[in-house]
Amino acid sequence: MNTRSYKGYTARMEYDERANIFIHRILGIRIISFTGTAVQQLPAEFESAVNGYLDHCASEGLEPERPASG
Repeated sequence: MNTRSYKGYTARMEYDERANIFIHRILGIRIISFTGTAVQQLPAEFESAVNGYLDHCASEGLEPERPASG
């Protein structure tokens, strides 16, 4: 399992051989996920997913979910 962190969020990245894509889920947050077909895309896709989520929360006046710590 590979992980990457950005702005306090951590994504778990796995490869789906059947679909030939990388599937990513942000740990502790049930509504953010993203996919990519090339390893080089993964950091930018992850950051875009987090930024999009935070922008959406800000525009809707919502408190963003944060992963549990500890």
